[in-house]
Amino acid sequence: MKIRRKIVQIDEERCNGCGQCVSACAEGAIELVDGKARLVSENYCDGLAACLGECPEGAISIVEREADAFDPEAVEHHLVKKSSGEQRVATPNAERRTLDVLPCGCPSTHLQMFGNACDAASQPASQSDISSALSHWPVQISLVPPTAPFLKGADLLVASDCTPVACPNFHRDFLKGRTVLLGCPKFDDTEEYIDKFADIFKTAGIHSVTILIMEVPCCSKMPLIVQQAITLAKQNIPVEIVTVSARGAIVKKQKLAA
Repeated sequence: MKIRRKIVQIDEERCNGCGQCVSACAEGAIELVDGKARLVSENYCDGLAACLGECPEGAISIVEREADAFDPEAVEHHLVKKSSGEQRVATPNAERRTLDVLPCGCPSTHLQMFGNACDAASQPASQSDISSALSHWPVQISLVPPTAPFLKGADLLVASDCTPVACPNFHRDFLKGRTVLLGCPKFDDTEEYIDKFADIFKTAGIHSVTILIMEVPCCSKMPLIVQQAITLAKQNIPVEIVTVSARGAIVKKQKLAA
């Protein structure tokens, strides 16, 4: 169905085929075809413009026009199809399954899930000192598509960038059993975050949200971002806000009603 909305427009004459926009598009809406970036399907493009700032030639713009509606389910099928040729690679502690590989080969944008991460994190300290509770990749808010399979029904941990450094037991105390998204509410695009979280809350069936922030004024924006996104998505999701000091001590916990 055609609707009037924002969507990517690519100037092929200015495009130099570098592929940076391809890696920036988590939905896989842009691919290199005959050395040029092309929008492969209108319904894969969410119009959030993550690719816009990555083009060194200024060949990408966002326009408002009649286009097919964004289809999260079509995106998910598209990403799974693209990854169907990937082989599974065994690692010493877990099974690694690559779910998406973008044409440019940038590893920061490959969707991955790691089996048995929680089991390793629950072992006695003598056995798990070097074990990770991380169950997926990527972890940056801007890189994770709303349709990522690891978001389905997840207990979501939204953590400000500085918290894993401040908290000595971040994996054990906060990450275990949760899907984590990291970002900085001070330096990153607040409106982009609100839109991204709203799309996640609309499509992923999130079970709960824990927001982990630092005891500094700029971090206080993260709960507001999440709350606005929940309101925009018209969802009822229980939220807990955990505030930690620069030394990683918990200074405040606050639960918000669903």
